[in-house]
Amino acid sequence: MSKKTTRRAPAATPPSSFDQARDEMFSHILRCGVIEALPEHQKDWFDDTMQYIADRYEDLADEQLGQLRQLGERYCQPVQRRAEPVGSA
Repeated sequence: MSKKTTRRAPAATPPSSFDQARDEMFSHILRCGVIEALPEHQKDWFDDTMQYIADRYEDLADEQLGQLRQLGERYCQPVQRRAEPVGSA
């Protein structure tokens, strides 16, 4: 009889602070209904939320915080459908 060997999955590396902050921000966006808010309310919400994230994730640089905000703002933009060429169907 042969000996069965078990393979262990490699240990997953913990997510970076940027990844955790991004995931938390997206979660907040979905829970708070920011996507349906007016643009001026979205701006106020992002101002407050980015301050919260900066306090919570102190190791993030200003550039990373800017990238997070940009990702969040893009996520909240309405979907822009491509115009189908005339005669396709």
